[in-house]
Amino acid sequence: GIDICHETVRLWWNRFGPLFAADIRRQRVNRMRGFRQWRWHLDEMYVKLNGEMVYLWRAVDHEGEVLESYVTRKRDKSAALAFMKKTLKRHGKPEAIVTDGLRSYPAAMRELDNIDRREMGRWLNNRAENSHLPFRRRERALLRFRQMKSLQKFASVHSSFHNHFNSERHLVDRQTYKLRRSAALAEWQSLVS
Repeated sequence: GIDICHETVRLWWNRFGPLFAADIRRQRVNRMRGFRQWRWHLDEMYVKLNGEMVYLWRAVDHEGEVLESYVTRKRDKSAALAFMKKTLKRHGKPEAIVTDGLRSYPAAMRELDNIDRREMGRWLNNRAENSHLPFRRRERALLRFRQMKSLQKFASVHSSFHNHFNSERHLVDRQTYKLRRSAALAEWQSLVS
């Protein structure tokens, strides 16, 4: 029996969404830091922003969880360096970093002394390429973005929530799916309370 305007929900999302996303991200990263073969997949994608192309840089771990999202206007060494510094500061150092053939990655990694961790191959980066799909679906539903700030905020919040509730139902049996879904909902309840 509660009547709520869609604008109220949007304001709640703007206020509480980043807080919940940060908690989810922190808990997931703490669990993954102890994993020995932690691999990152780095990739960038084009996003239209008021008819102008901008780049959304993304770091995905070996399980397909989006670690970090970063929006820039350029796709050069300085943008790659800023993205990698932010990701390394927040998540620590991985065992290996898989990238595509973009020449900005080795230039930035050389400056960070990480060039020995880089791996590059023809289909090695499919994990990052496939992680763009849920974002593209939401982008179409939202009818594009209008501001860089809202794109950055949406990308970081959406990836955390999608990671949390994506149980990959098609890969596991029904019983395992129910257990994972229950665990995700219990974790969500502890975050919200």
